[in-house]
Amino acid sequence: MKSSTLSKGQSLKTFINGVWRDHPIFSMILGICSALAVSNKVENAIAMGAGVTFVLLATGLLIAMLRRLIPTRVRMITYMIVIATFVIVVDRVLKALFPDISQAIGPYVGLIITNCIIMGRAEAFYIQNRIGQSLIDALANGFGYTYTLVSVAVVRELLGFGTILGFQVMPAGFTKWVVMAMAPGAFFVLAVFIWIGRSLAGMEEE
Repeated sequence: MKSSTLSKGQSLKTFINGVWRDHPIFSMILGICSALAVSNKVENAIAMGAGVTFVLLATGLLIAMLRRLIPTRVRMITYMIVIATFVIVVDRVLKALFPDISQAIGPYVGLIITNCIIMGRAEAFYIQNRIGQSLIDALANGFGYTYTLVSVAVVRELLGFGTILGFQVMPAGFTKWVVMAMAPGAFFVLAVFIWIGRSLAGMEEE
């Protein structure tokens, strides 16, 4: 009973850390290249978030399963091969089922291979923990990454295009903020989100 309670407590702590306390973007400023590149529209952000979450889960599962078999000297190259394999799966699925989204974010899907969030979790967590905890950590980090991308994309698409998921939301006379569809708009919105997230985290610690 005590072991079960401890396990549940540890799992909850792992999830909260990934979603909030050790948020990959707010806390560690990782994965911001893709966050800036694909957050111009909500559908693109959802696709990238889902792709990264899948790769995190698949990598966490495989690395945790093989953690006792992977020699220390080849750990990094092993991570790269595993991550690249699952990124290819994501790329093929997008091309087959969502060609428009694939065309929009295609160049950035391949960059998931070098995403510091995945490499960092593989080295810092998956290689040291069992499958259950690794999957929870992967899900938490994937969710944290995805909700940030989607939140940024909602602001950028709404102001830059007047739409959400392609549906017109703003009135016909709304003047579109062209800057929000460009890189400077992404930097500004993400900076505000990081500021708010870190401020809330600081208040929580106090």
